[in-house]
Amino acid sequence: MGDTTQNKCHHIIENGIAIITIDNPPMNALNHIVLQDLRNSVNALIDNAAVRVIIITGAGKAFVAGADINEIKVQNTKEDGANFLKNGQEIYNIIENADKPFIAAINGYCLGGGLELALACHIRLADESAQVGLPEIKLGIIPGYGGTQRSPRLFGKAAAYELILSGNFISGKQAETYRIVNRATQKGTVLEEAQELAKAIAARSRLAIKAAMQAIAQGYTMEFYTALTFERELFGKLCETEDKKEGIAAFLEKREPQFKDK
Repeated sequence: MGDTTQNKCHHIIENGIAIITIDNPPMNALNHIVLQDLRNSVNALIDNAAVRVIIITGAGKAFVAGADINEIKVQNTKEDGANFLKNGQEIYNIIENADKPFIAAINGYCLGGGLELALACHIRLADESAQVGLPEIKLGIIPGYGGTQRSPRLFGKAAAYELILSGNFISGKQAETYRIVNRATQKGTVLEEAQELAKAIAARSRLAIKAAMQAIAQGYTMEFYTALTFERELFGKLCETEDKKEGIAAFLEKREPQFKDK
């Protein structure tokens, strides 16, 4: 197990699974220190060949309860406001564009920039009692870390309008019905469920995982028949790998495959 501790964000690595914990009491608000620590952890884990899946969660009763209001308070020009958002947007884009899967384990309050962080992850699980929302409208502003753009793309314009224009909170269970999260979990079990999912993903071929993520993320932006061609090309490349041969052999021999990422 590896352990890297930082001021407001730390991570552990075990059996190819990394867990990033945001730890800025009492509610894990995102200030510039937290964001820098998050960037450091994210980049280190993406670059670490031993890491296959990355989980993000929060310490205590919150995942992330939003941006630091005191930092927003002093943004009083359009230039300052726009520039203030660049760092967070960059970090979230790094997560979304990573070739390793990120899983958000939403353990509690997941609001504003916290929900935007979860939306940047590839998979989202939420405690059924978590509180989820984009309440920026109540402050006279709008989501600025990608919330207005990822929301309609991920779970539809109508739900995005409702969540963003009202600023209301919904439960993790309601977030499941809105398709904001993949699924809600029983109270207190979200990190355990995320780890079980991560174990299943970590057991697969890294080459196949990377190709699948490329097919989904890049193909989604293409014209459909162009995307099908892209899918065929990725499939074809995998047919030349040792992992493909091992996967087929293991299936026929009724055993678990031992992938070597080659």
